[in-house]
Amino acid sequence: MHEPLYAADEMRTAEARYPGYPETADELMERAAAAVAREALRAFPGARCFAVVCGGGANGGDGRIAARLLRDAGRDAVETDDLAGADVVIDALFGTGFHGSPRPEAASLIERIDASGVPVLSVDLPSGVNASTGEVDGAAVHADLTVTFHGAKVGLAVGPGRFHAGRVVVADIGLEPASTAVVRATPAVLTRVPRRGEHDSKFTAGALLVVGGAPGTTGAPVLSATAALRADAGYVTLAVPSASLSVVETLALEPVKRAFAHDRVLDDLAADLERADALAIGPGLGRGDDARGVVQALLERSSLPTVVDADGLFGLEPLDRDAPTVLTPHAGELARLLGTDSDWVTAHRLEAAARCAEVFGAVVLLKGPDTIVRAPDGRTIVCDTGPSSLATAGTGDVLTGVLGAFLAKGLDATDAAVAAAVAHGLAARAVPHQAGVIASDVVAALPSVLA
Repeated sequence: MHEPLYAADEMRTAEARYPGYPETADELMERAAAAVAREALRAFPGARCFAVVCGGGANGGDGRIAARLLRDAGRDAVETDDLAGADVVIDALFGTGFHGSPRPEAASLIERIDASGVPVLSVDLPSGVNASTGEVDGAAVHADLTVTFHGAKVGLAVGPGRFHAGRVVVADIGLEPASTAVVRATPAVLTRVPRRGEHDSKFTAGALLVVGGAPGTTGAPVLSATAALRADAGYVTLAVPSASLSVVETLALEPVKRAFAHDRVLDDLAADLERADALAIGPGLGRGDDARGVVQALLERSSLPTVVDADGLFGLEPLDRDAPTVLTPHAGELARLLGTDSDWVTAHRLEAAARCAEVFGAVVLLKGPDTIVRAPDGRTIVCDTGPSSLATAGTGDVLTGVLGAFLAKGLDATDAAVAAAVAHGLAARAVPHQAGVIASDVVAALPSVLA
């Protein structure tokens, strides 16, 4: 279901458990360096001259041994900070123990590596990236290839570090696997999603109520409702303000449609709330006082597992709910929830998601290429199956519908968020064309990845 993502201290623990360590540390270093040399020759077979930039710690030691092995293979490989004439730069400056910002001399060297104009292979992780968080506080190498050891590091999966790593190769150096605080979801999580059985009816297969759709933004809840059905929900009700009903009647075929007045939402939707297994609030709902009143009323009075997205997050205040709640913000929305700015969230994604989960007592799904699911109990899962083609309007509404369907099927809120993020990403990858992907393409691809 999950792959470990190692923080710096977890790597130190894994190394300390190696038989005979620390006396056997040289064995590990030789294996690591051999992996670097092997991948360098494989990735850059035409390269003759390797400039190996080494720091003073174990990472530098890996680089020095790799240089020797490359020389043994007939290449010109020297430890140097003179990059002129190099075909490839091997960055062995900082390792997993690095945190903070590089000192000026090291920062200048990193900037020269980035400006060298030749491919860069980073040893374990790009210098300047925090292995435990992915944070970058100052200069950091932009690698074309990162050869990391034993397992992927958190900083190679979480932004902004992931955007410095290039292609990542994980090399086995003989350490035993260990549990980690942060994990990466695999497609196997989709096996947790209940499928319709022969004894199911449309009501027992998962009934979802989607609330949104102010005039002008009716497409958002229509996408959510349709995605929920494609994610195998048995019964979906789409509730919109009265002024939008005629539009969604035209746009949406399969969902049941309902109209509500903002000041009577609990009365108007009473029967639908009674029938539903889960609730999705926010897509296209609007941001006025009336819309915020709808969100507050539903969250306070409903005991249904609920996903809150898009406009539902605007002005949201922490609530003490007994029912599971999932918030699905992007960086800007999370920044508003925390009273900070989106640049801070982008630079501190793990911390931002954790802080939001604590403040709101909810599962938080922070959207992005490195989608992070953070539970109030501290579980942290990176779901990075999504391609860049998801960066288009409406795909977040699709995710809301999938997540709502999985909640309606009875999945634990954290599992539902993780499975939804993975299914959403895999569906986007399954679209035959990756240029010009639109949200409805992702909806159409959902059954193929859930089959």
